[in-house]
Amino acid sequence: MSASVLVLEFLSAGGLQGDPAEAELMPLGVAMRDAMMHDLLALPPTVVRSVGVAVCAAAPLPAVPVVASQDPRVRALQAAPGEDLLAFLAAQARGFDAAWVVAPESGGLLAACEAAVRQAAGPRAWLGSSALALATSSLKSRTLEALAGQGVATPFDAMWAAQARRWVVKPDDGAGAVATQVLADHAAAEALAQRRRAAGEAVTLQPWVEGEALSLSLLCRERGAELLSLNRQHIGVDAAGRVAFEGVERLCTDGSDPRWPRLQSLADATWRALPGLRGFVGIDLVWHPQAGPVAIEVNARVSCAYVGLSQALGRHVAGEILALRSTDPVAVAVAAEAADAIA
Repeated sequence: MSASVLVLEFLSAGGLQGDPAEAELMPLGVAMRDAMMHDLLALPPTVVRSVGVAVCAAAPLPAVPVVASQDPRVRALQAAPGEDLLAFLAAQARGFDAAWVVAPESGGLLAACEAAVRQAAGPRAWLGSSALALATSSLKSRTLEALAGQGVATPFDAMWAAQARRWVVKPDDGAGAVATQVLADHAAAEALAQRRRAAGEAVTLQPWVEGEALSLSLLCRERGAELLSLNRQHIGVDAAGRVAFEGVERLCTDGSDPRWPRLQSLADATWRALPGLRGFVGIDLVWHPQAGPVAIEVNARVSCAYVGLSQALGRHVAGEILALRSTDPVAVAVAAEAADAIA
């Protein structure tokens, strides 16, 4: 009944060494990795018997809190110098019952991680969304097309192009706000997009929807999506139009925000639009004063909003995610009981 779990967050495992985005994204990666690890270790040994955590020299396991340094169930795992991290993931996954992985969508990386785990350890080892869902969510343009098919408002709706005061050029498969730029002139934005495409980048050009930058945290199961929290995203745009992600703030976990019913409807539509969403899923959106929610992208993986979520909810999200890998009602009940006991 008890499971061994591999936790691998791609950046903190050394997956982007030398990449220009590494320094910007590493603190976010470490925060997600540590939150996942501590949530798993908060489950009793009858549910989680061991946790292997992928690390690198730039992101070792923290000495504190005590749970990480003294719990005999946790051990650090590190790829050998020059070892391909996907090969490392596949090799490690064979020794665990489940693998909980976070990786950027860039270049199909998250989808490649899913394939590596599935081929090495079987489909039940992957704690997350299916290959089909990742194939859609890994591209912003494809995601928005699928959402529009469910009646969800997106930046590609004609009304936004007609009233846009600014335009955004960003990677179609990017993570965070890396390589994202806002311009006031559509012709200049189009020229920038064309230059980047000519250089081999997959970019998307969209109207910049004015409003409040928000995100949703979901728990997706076989039968639907549960809205767990509403979050505010802090997004900065400098004088040159460069966009930066500056953190996330939890606004509501109890449905008290009057926008909650419409946001749950967005969660439901997203679940229908992307078959195979499982576990923790994030939706980035803009709340427009008149139009309401406008979807920007879907992250079919743990995001920064996961950090502290179990504590905020008073329940154990990691235990619920772990239970999703099994259709055995006893296994599900054990994980749920452990989650309730800790909450």
